[in-house]
Amino acid sequence: MKKLPLLKTLLVGVLAFSVFALGGCGTTETKGGDGISTLEKAKEKGSVTVGFANEKPYAYKTADGKLTGEAVEIARAVLKELGINDMQGELTEFASLIPGLQAKRFDMVTAGMFITPERAEQVSFANPEYSIGEAIAVKKGNPLDLHSYEDIAKHGTAKVAVPGGAIEYDYLVASGVPKDRIVTVPDMPAALAALQAGRTDVITATGPSIQATLDTANDPNLERVMDFTQPVIDGESVRGYGATAFRHEDSDFREAFNAELQKLKESGELLKILESFGFTEQELPGDTTVEDIIK
Repeated sequence: MKKLPLLKTLLVGVLAFSVFALGGCGTTETKGGDGISTLEKAKEKGSVTVGFANEKPYAYKTADGKLTGEAVEIARAVLKELGINDMQGELTEFASLIPGLQAKRFDMVTAGMFITPERAEQVSFANPEYSIGEAIAVKKGNPLDLHSYEDIAKHGTAKVAVPGGAIEYDYLVASGVPKDRIVTVPDMPAALAALQAGRTDVITATGPSIQATLDTANDPNLERVMDFTQPVIDGESVRGYGATAFRHEDSDFREAFNAELQKLKESGELLKILESFGFTEQELPGDTTVEDIIK
């Protein structure tokens, strides 16, 4: 192999060092081939492509083709403040959301996806938009003074209705509720009927499910227990938190999204959006951050 002249050797070395140095000192977001980040492109076009799974109340298309839902409308409000007024929805199966984001089929995922440490290894979550835990409904005035699964267990005679196969059955058993006081029913309408008829003293499901059941029933003799304490199973709360997801390299996009999301929380607009999809103040995320969840 021929040897390079000394001057050429020095020039090649300097060039290689310069490329390495520039690569090592790059910004946290990845630029495209044109040197523009995902956020910058979205702002320039005034449009962004979002991945969603067709699941109410989080993200779905209406009969006339409009993309909406809790997660969608929160993202829409945030993006508008960033100067991005158009959201192009890409419908996909839930299991394909993260792979689609990584493959750059869309710029972000807005599907009410729960934040988990496993998912956080694959995508970068914004701070949570909502939280979902368990809830209970009882007769008006809460005559048995029930505020947790443990209260049901300690009461001695309180019976609770839960749809067969639901995870709440396992939570109740783990919380000490005897199986003979857990009444399994086919679905939530059947649970509601059991409570109304006095066959059970309490019904349980996730917060939005309980709220939707009560809203549909419109029965003044029933109420949701708003100061319900979430069950802790194997040392961990069962409450989950949903958020918008970005690619890891799009940290500038995520940070800009977080800043506007915080403004929505502080103004009360976040709660208004949540309430329009059947959520309540109980489903607000509070001050919980994505770092709190995945630590």
